[in-house]
Amino acid sequence: MRECSAVSNLMSTYLRLPVTFIKGEGVWLWDDRDDCYLDALCGIAVCSLGHSHPELTKALCKQAGMLIHTSNLYHIEKQELLAGRLAALSGMDRVFFCNSGAEANEAAIKLARLYGHNKGIELPTIIVMERSFHGRTMATLTATGNRKAQAGFEPLLAGFVRVPYDDLNAVAQIADNNKHVVAVLVETYQGEGGVNFPQINYLQGLRQLCDQNGWLLMLDEVQCGIGRTGKWFAFQHGGIMPDVMTLAKGLGSGVPIGACIATGEAGEVFKPGNHASTFGGNLLACTAALTTLDVIEKDRLMQNAVQVGNFIRDRFKEKLAHWLNVIQIRGQGLMLGIELPVPCGELIKEALKHRLLINVTSERVVRLLPALIMNQAEAEQVVDISSEIIDKFLTGQAANIITRDRPGSSN
Repeated sequence: MRECSAVSNLMSTYLRLPVTFIKGEGVWLWDDRDDCYLDALCGIAVCSLGHSHPELTKALCKQAGMLIHTSNLYHIEKQELLAGRLAALSGMDRVFFCNSGAEANEAAIKLARLYGHNKGIELPTIIVMERSFHGRTMATLTATGNRKAQAGFEPLLAGFVRVPYDDLNAVAQIADNNKHVVAVLVETYQGEGGVNFPQINYLQGLRQLCDQNGWLLMLDEVQCGIGRTGKWFAFQHGGIMPDVMTLAKGLGSGVPIGACIATGEAGEVFKPGNHASTFGGNLLACTAALTTLDVIEKDRLMQNAVQVGNFIRDRFKEKLAHWLNVIQIRGQGLMLGIELPVPCGELIKEALKHRLLINVTSERVVRLLPALIMNQAEAEQVVDISSEIIDKFLTGQAANIITRDRPGSSN
């Protein structure tokens, strides 16, 4: 693995890995030396159909040859078709299109504040969660529960109150003590915060508290939405309906698009002039999203996400069973996390040496977000390589990481 030459004209916002990819097919990528890599991250949950999917490529080329952008000063037929499709799949009513997850969450925050002002609340406040991640604009950064990401960008915005994730009692206490609350903003499943999944009654409890207090329930499904967990939207596992939901990442399979979806009273909050996006919902982005939804449905990729995701979790449990201190192997569909007892960021580069793309989030959680098209044979390779480097890594750690088969173990 060679070091890539520095590009001095780029701002130093990323610690890039020493590889440059130039082509892809399915779950595979090739670098500028023609070395092949297995992609278990898919652009951080973006390339749901894998790389260079033939149907997506064909649709994008056709649309680009006709028209890419006109702006939202005019009707855009494919935008209206996509809004109708998302409304039908979610059971919600109205859609605002933008370009990213941060923009979608920014729209949700603005919607909640306007909702509160319309009700005469002068200081509308949104309940947000610890370990959350909603974006890097000033409002979404404030909503994010990560002090490292926020450091240096103070003063942050007012109008947010934070509670632990998956803690209904903490939210109920806010209801008793803060009369300015207008909404709860929460990731249905946390991604950047460590691939965290709440208790089964968490969403139902939040829905009940919001109904009792006249709050909006706003779900961030930027990472977990669009089939990744085995349903179109992760909230559908909980049997509830949000007032607002945000999407991006996998919606366009690599073409930037975000969406803020609302229903009921929340769907009627925005009026002309309240919010806008120059590029949002343009013809190319909507073509990508419509094609993505078509392929996921036609090729039964949500069912595949469940089957392959279950296979990956089961195989990891077998391969790492001898380690007592592997905290947890968890996941829903193809949103997977392996929590280790110590920080393990070095595993990213180690995996790259083995031609595998993975990620580590929240310092100790190996995160896997494969394309929804990944098959069992490819998944087996992901598990084999990952297990090997995790085993080697843990073996080299402190003596208090005990294995079941190590001499002197009590098991």
